[in-house]
Amino acid sequence: MIVYLPYLITGIVVALFWLAERRNPDSVTRFEENVLAVILALITFVSFFQVVARYGFNSGWTGALEFTRLLFAWMILFGMSYGLKQGMHLGVDAVVRLLPKPAFKALAIFGALCAFLYAAILIESAWLGILGADTSGGAMVYWSKMYQIGIGLDDLRYPEWMQDSLGLQERVQRWIAYVILPIGLGLFGFRALQAAVAIWRGDRELIIAGHEAEDLVAENRNVLKD
Repeated sequence: MIVYLPYLITGIVVALFWLAERRNPDSVTRFEENVLAVILALITFVSFFQVVARYGFNSGWTGALEFTRLLFAWMILFGMSYGLKQGMHLGVDAVVRLLPKPAFKALAIFGALCAFLYAAILIESAWLGILGADTSGGAMVYWSKMYQIGIGLDDLRYPEWMQDSLGLQERVQRWIAYVILPIGLGLFGFRALQAAVAIWRGDRELIIAGHEAEDLVAENRNVLKD
């Protein structure tokens, strides 16, 4: 049962995002932006006060470095699906735009499916055995092992009052911190499939923001003339 727990959690999260977007897509976008903003604010807040405490009072929080490192991981793993949804990932589209429209669209869909394949491999690589590859592991397997072992993080510890009142172990369990692995990759795969469908329907061109250089040139076309 434990082996399937990360699949269940990821499936529920993806389903909630899908259902919420069908009712109010703008609210989901605001939620994603707020999550990323809160994470970034926490990183800034903790880093600032850690510097003040260390150099001003010769003290500090021993778990600050690990906490901010985990926040960065959460921001990246959660943010990459938002970036794919908004078309923020950088890419090169100079060659594909020279192709006829049917070929351009086919390659755009292929790129979105490759992004989904990337997420699928990182989530669980054992299925590659059907292609003859001898692989195993992935985010699901790793999270399940951390959940079963119950090992704690190196420096992050629960406050003593939580340990005493709730009977918690001293260190925060790794499976709590790493739950973003299956969730983040699951959302990324979900956004990749969404992008493939949107490209097929003609609602978007690519999964990347490959036109930034062209826009920059257009905006500054008259700079040299002036």
